[in-house]
Amino acid sequence: MLRLAASAAAALLLTALPAMAQTPDSSVVLTFQTSARTGSVMVALYNSEASYEGGAAAAHLAVPANGAVVARFDHLPAGDYAVKSFHDVDADGEMDTNPFGMPTEPYAFSNNAVGNMGPARWERARFRVSGETAQTITLR
Repeated sequence: MLRLAASAAAALLLTALPAMAQTPDSSVVLTFQTSARTGSVMVALYNSEASYEGGAAAAHLAVPANGAVVARFDHLPAGDYAVKSFHDVDADGEMDTNPFGMPTEPYAFSNNAVGNMGPARWERARFRVSGETAQTITLR
């Protein structure tokens, strides 16, 4: 009987381990280098190539541009992520572009990745998140 109770307790513990391993306890801290003090830095965090290429962001923030711009995303599951961001200088909620579709407001991607005739590719912007992960990104 004692052996049966011990086996049941062990089985219960083992079924709880995968759930504990998946607890979203990672975070991303992004510091944006900008000297502007108007508008906000709009930050979108993506957790898959499919969402990065045109789907919905896993999370997003608008951080006032007041010198030191820091965006923090908490309670994330460990995994691969990428960031798209822009400085909404005129605070209209949209990235301004010229008649040819080129951005006229500063923008950036995680890893300071650079695109070629468009946004940086997922492979260049992707970074691994585990625990607390930090990046400094330069808006261009």
